[in-house]
Amino acid sequence: MNWVNFFPSRTMSFYMGKMFLVRTFAILAALVLVLQALDLLSESGRILAVPGNGDAEVWRYVGLRTPEIIARFLPFSVLLGTILALSQLNQNSEVIAMKASGLSAHQVLAPLILTALGVAALSFAFNERVVSRATSTLEQWKKVEYGPLPIDRGDRSNVWVKDGDNLIVVDQIRGKGDAAQLYGVTIYERTGQSLRSILTAKHGTRDGAGWKVDGAQRFDVGAGTLTPLAPLRVAGGVRPDQFTLSHINADGLSFPALREVIHDLELAGRPTKALEGSLWHKLSGPLSSVLMPLLGAVAAFGIARSGKLFVRAVIGMALGFLYFVADNFALAMGNLGAYPPFLAAWAPFLLFLMIGEAVLLRTEE
Repeated sequence: MNWVNFFPSRTMSFYMGKMFLVRTFAILAALVLVLQALDLLSESGRILAVPGNGDAEVWRYVGLRTPEIIARFLPFSVLLGTILALSQLNQNSEVIAMKASGLSAHQVLAPLILTALGVAALSFAFNERVVSRATSTLEQWKKVEYGPLPIDRGDRSNVWVKDGDNLIVVDQIRGKGDAAQLYGVTIYERTGQSLRSILTAKHGTRDGAGWKVDGAQRFDVGAGTLTPLAPLRVAGGVRPDQFTLSHINADGLSFPALREVIHDLELAGRPTKALEGSLWHKLSGPLSSVLMPLLGAVAAFGIARSGKLFVRAVIGMALGFLYFVADNFALAMGNLGAYPPFLAAWAPFLLFLMIGEAVLLRTEE
């Protein structure tokens, strides 16, 4: 099949693509302006309440928050841009002219879908390069109530790590890398699922590939005895970063960084299903822009003079809203462990792809 012939003429394709992009980004700009203003009304008081903060900090907040709003509402803007563009084409009888020339419904939509694919690629790159960094910085700033950002030295508390069958619980970790120090170490020494003994230590430092602990004692579960121990080496092969990976914000990490974190958490024996769902969603989220022309296509077909154009536009918006609801619901189910990560991220996309195709075939005539 000649894919070039699948599209309308070059002039018509550029005309439709330009119409679609102009409306999409105009709607996005309006949404960002309104939502950022409303968000700033609720946060500006907290920002200015910190001594020393002023206009510069308010504008800094705007710069960090705006990328998040853009990323969240870009697919919705694509949906509304699609509906507005197709409604105008329908109202001006341009869709009828294209169909009269022998184009199918899919060929009419092809320029919009191709343009939406470009928007999806731009969205993914924007999320990776801008949104992840802004989100990470803003989260840290909120934790200190918009005060001066502290230097992250890697301090963590209440962290557990799996070492083979053994479970290691540490009250506090200070520092990073080989300089990391453990305080309040408890090692549950097991054979399979059976607990043999419990080793506790006051302090631990990095020692080669393991950790040297002092102030240690071991409680033998079977004998019921408590034995003081000299300084000894434990947890061979457990890396410092396995202790410092405590709180992970998936939105604040790029795709490669999140994938690396998931790998480290798996080595540490920690659950990663929720993060795996977020990893897949970093692909399916931007790609949802490609769905919007298909879901909004119901506004393109049918005779505008029949008076049902508004109803068709509402149906297109309803389908788009339902997709966003289903997407958030699936992600929540994935975070709870009810859905596998891949299904949580991709099931709404695949489901509404089929629904869009069904509605398109049903309503084009």
